[in-house]
Amino acid sequence: MKKEFPNEPTNKNGFGDLIHTMNEFFHERPMKGMLQSIDDFFASSANPFGTFPVDLREANNHYIVTAELPGIKKDQIELDVFPQFMTISVTNIESYSEENERHQVIRRKQSTRKSTRTINFPRTVNEKNVKASYKDGLLTVKVDRESGKRINIE
Repeated sequence: MKKEFPNEPTNKNGFGDLIHTMNEFFHERPMKGMLQSIDDFFASSANPFGTFPVDLREANNHYIVTAELPGIKKDQIELDVFPQFMTISVTNIESYSEENERHQVIRRKQSTRKSTRTINFPRTVNEKNVKASYKDGLLTVKVDRESGKRINIE
């Protein structure tokens, strides 16, 4: 005699039912709202672990890297260029102090946030010939590619 369970799938494709149940779970409002808030957190500028958008384009004999850094000052940016990759680091130091009526500091707080992006170049670059400019929150870096040498096979 076979026992029947009320929630047991009636077809033999138990895996399909599992997938259907999982899809329903992740698309219902409480779970969907939680997942959306996690995505929003990591995409927001208030995210302490956040990064910044970077674009790599290839031109004739060089690469152009652009990074969107709104609200960042030029002295907060560090560039490190190597033959195979480039690292852009942004350091933000915020200080806060509270004084009483006698101008004595009663509370002081300092926080440091650092965001870093590493961009891998498809081909070796000449790290000695790099030009960078920063204007209106947009960092633009031009890096010359190494030409290399093509060898004919005999």
